[in-house]
Amino acid sequence: MIAVIDYGLGNVLAFKNVFNRLNIQVAVAKSPEDLAGATQLILPGVGSFDHAMKQFDGSGMREEVEHLVLQCEIPILGVCVGMQMLAKSSEEGKLSGLGWIDAEVKRFDTPRMRQGMQLPHMGWNDVTLVVGGGLFRGLEDGARFYFLHSYYFACHDLKDVLATSDYGAEFSAGVRRNNIYGVQFHPEKSHHFGSQLLKNFSDL
Repeated sequence: MIAVIDYGLGNVLAFKNVFNRLNIQVAVAKSPEDLAGATQLILPGVGSFDHAMKQFDGSGMREEVEHLVLQCEIPILGVCVGMQMLAKSSEEGKLSGLGWIDAEVKRFDTPRMRQGMQLPHMGWNDVTLVVGGGLFRGLEDGARFYFLHSYYFACHDLKDVLATSDYGAEFSAGVRRNNIYGVQFHPEKSHHFGSQLLKNFSDL
């Protein structure tokens, strides 16, 4: 069973609808008890980094999620701000991230962007795979996903990068450290590309 963590942020129902269409068992978790029996976790997120961390801390689920991910090694997929929360810190805020991946979140360097490019990076963009298969199985050619962000995930160890995209500069679109995955785009809004990725995650 996939548990979508509902801590007050993110497109929780959109994820639930995608998994229902795929006939994959899914539940929305609003308490530690709701996480019982989960085989995979999704950590969605929208908005600012510090607000997301405060919401997650206040949800009462952080301790159980950390136990499931770090001790039980259950796969987790962080999405958008949920991905950024996996890092150690963010230039967007002052709070510490979860620190599960050796990375920091940085703001796009707007003076270096091409003319006409603005923040946030919003809309469809190509994704280039660094590592095929796994989370990106079947998405090796021409995969496009929907993005909405002004900050990007900068891995200190490039071996953690699964996929990249470009918005004035190359940035990490997908990452992995052991059982911990993150994508900067919104698979729940990315039509058949996103559905394929979420199906792949359910198979991990």
